[in-house]
Amino acid sequence: MQKKQFWSLDKAVFLATGLGLLTGYVQSPLLMKLAAGVGQVFINLLQLISLPIIFLSIVSTLANMQDITHIKIIGRKIIGYTLLTTVIAASLALLIFRIINPLSTVISTGDVATTLPGVQSSYLKFVLDIIPANVIQALGNNNQVISVVFIAVGLGIAILSLPKEDKEPLQNFFRSLFAALLKVTTFIMYVIPVGVWAFMSLFMKDMQGSSVNLGSIGWYVACVLIANVVQGFIILPLFLKWKGISAQKTAHGMMPALMTAFFSKSSNIALPFSMECAQNNLKLSKKVSSIAFPLCSVINMNGCAAFIVLTVLFVGSLGGMQFTLFDQWMWVAIASIAAVGNAGVPMGCFFLSTALLNGMGASVEPMMIILPIYTLIDMVETTLNVWSDACVATVVDKEVK
Repeated sequence: MQKKQFWSLDKAVFLATGLGLLTGYVQSPLLMKLAAGVGQVFINLLQLISLPIIFLSIVSTLANMQDITHIKIIGRKIIGYTLLTTVIAASLALLIFRIINPLSTVISTGDVATTLPGVQSSYLKFVLDIIPANVIQALGNNNQVISVVFIAVGLGIAILSLPKEDKEPLQNFFRSLFAALLKVTTFIMYVIPVGVWAFMSLFMKDMQGSSVNLGSIGWYVACVLIANVVQGFIILPLFLKWKGISAQKTAHGMMPALMTAFFSKSSNIALPFSMECAQNNLKLSKKVSSIAFPLCSVINMNGCAAFIVLTVLFVGSLGGMQFTLFDQWMWVAIASIAAVGNAGVPMGCFFLSTALLNGMGASVEPMMIILPIYTLIDMVETTLNVWSDACVATVVDKEVK
């Protein structure tokens, strides 16, 4: 019965994608206004539940575990595999950069404005913000996911260490509240096709309205997309095969979450669907999926690590900076670290890369040329991030059973 339900959802999403392409191509003012409104409502719905899902899933799962040792085993595996896949993604990006060598393309940036909206002031500030001064403010800000994880882990471990008479009421409360929120997520999944139609319509409109000279940055974009495709279709499936897991079945089970990630461009927004698909379609245990996906949505950014490596080397070199082979591999390490904790929101990697370029004194003018095409890059990167989350969670679940 479950397979039939998600097959019907797949067909509805496919139909919605086609209608979205048609709507975006026609660009009827009324339909485009409707698409913008529907898309915003859909985003609001997902943002409404994304942080509570992260908070409650971690608290309820940790609080109901047997002991601290069990937490350490699962956490160590999640972090270990996350770092492994992220470093591989960054290294692969560097190898593709050196093979294709997009620097042969000359880009003129003399007439491009250098004002970028919303650029993070520094990565250090982001790290310091892990410990929030206000719990309510952290829970109300979708950009402070890592702060919510910090609070949830602390509270979950604290509940686990309480005496039995104090622990059990809190365990039941958070478990029931989390179950209720997952039920809300199930209801929202039924309207995914409507959201896909809206996002695809707006995407087509953006692409038709873009005046960017694709020929001037084509090789750079090719590097980014190839790095993501190779990581997603070759490296991660090999990772699953290494552990005796079917990549095809895993991808099919996660398809609703992957589609949401692609069109929303936010791994945080896709998180509720990721957990729903993992538990219902892939049959992953709640004790693993309830920790793996929220944690991976914060620290597992394969697409972002690849983008940072390629963008820093490409944009920095255009500005006259020179990178030795040692420097290039150092940026693999820096990108892998910087991607950990990057906000899982649309354009998060773009702003982080710009902040890193600013920090090293490089010109950020080429970033304004990349900006119009970044919509497509962001969609692919976010899908890769969620796909990597699913792979890590599936492997960990198999190993701890």
